[in-house]
Amino acid sequence: MDTQPLTELLRAAVPGASIDPLDPGDMPAIAVNREHLLDVCATLRDHPALQFAFLADVTAVDLYPANPRFEIVYHLACLGPHYVTAGAAAAAPPARLRMKVRLPAEDARIPSVTALYPTAAWPEREVFDLFGIAFEGHHDLRRILMPEDWEGHPLRKDYPVQIRKETASWSPLQLTPEEFARNIRESQARADRDARGKSDRRD
Repeated sequence: MDTQPLTELLRAAVPGASIDPLDPGDMPAIAVNREHLLDVCATLRDHPALQFAFLADVTAVDLYPANPRFEIVYHLACLGPHYVTAGAAAAAPPARLRMKVRLPAEDARIPSVTALYPTAAWPEREVFDLFGIAFEGHHDLRRILMPEDWEGHPLRKDYPVQIRKETASWSPLQLTPEEFARNIRESQARADRDARGKSDRRD
């Protein structure tokens, strides 16, 4: 898919949106303004000629000290004949797309796309956790990798490289050999009981 026709189609479908083609690299790429993100995503997903129905990933880039400081990066795919958008007469050609939204450091927030792409739920939480970018409208926006009481966002470029912090919450990250062996024995015992139960029912 060529970026220029895609850009023109989106501009016609979402009047007033800022949509710019980017250096494609390994796939077509566009930049979209935050205010029209949801309308552009709906068009990408639902337009019969596009059908970008699969959101593969959401991630972010910290460009500190530049401003706009952050880029939210969406990777979308049209699956061709493997998935046809409801109401479309035929499948659109398979394609990939990278979409970027730039955010200023002093206003690092963006609408959540989870209503359009439910697969965004956990990646948006990860970006929130590690970059401190708020996804407005997300139904469960909380940390996903760092402890709930962690301070700061470790993938920001100004995050301290060396940091010591005692967390208020703690849980073991690894089983002891004895706990592991006990779990295996209990699992095997359950499997044996289930197998005997099935055998008794057949008899």
